[in-house]
Amino acid sequence: MRILVLLLLLLGSSGTALAQSAALQPGDPVNISVYQDPKLDRTVIVGPTGMISFPLAGQIRAGGLTPAQLENVLRQRLKGRFTEEPDVTVGLAALRPTEEDLKPRIFITGEVLRPGFYVMRTRRDLMQAIAEAGGFSPFAATRRIQVRRKINGAESIFVFNYNDFFSGVNLADNITLRVGDIIIVPEKGLFE
Repeated sequence: MRILVLLLLLLGSSGTALAQSAALQPGDPVNISVYQDPKLDRTVIVGPTGMISFPLAGQIRAGGLTPAQLENVLRQRLKGRFTEEPDVTVGLAALRPTEEDLKPRIFITGEVLRPGFYVMRTRRDLMQAIAEAGGFSPFAATRRIQVRRKINGAESIFVFNYNDFFSGVNLADNITLRVGDIIIVPEKGLFE
């Protein structure tokens, strides 16, 4: 029994060590912690170009670096920002994406009851996606809903006014969604 437990511990630690020594790739989530300023602690995603953005350090090419190498780069970039040498820790937040992670998705954020990503199994329009996310919260600015979409590498923004749709004034803005669309339901302003 002791041998089995020891073997499991060794396998678990070797998997973690392999993940920490592997080069970062686009899409990898990376946990970054700065001991001197916990407000800087965050998880960042390595972008499609291999870049990450980190406060006080700017844009950094993380793709191709190991977490230890990224630690060194961050430490150098943050060196002049603190009175002592910054203590930076970088770790891979999760293993490579699984098949489930690669399914086509749309993303809904802001003032809906269940923000997050939703797998696109069938065609759906904007109102169907908002309904799937539980509908609007009481603080939703329903006149300023945005759908952000990449078209030929450029980001396009479609604005949707739910109040016009609901009253039947403008039904055409209830667009059919595409994979990768981001729906943003902003919070009401002070005088809305």
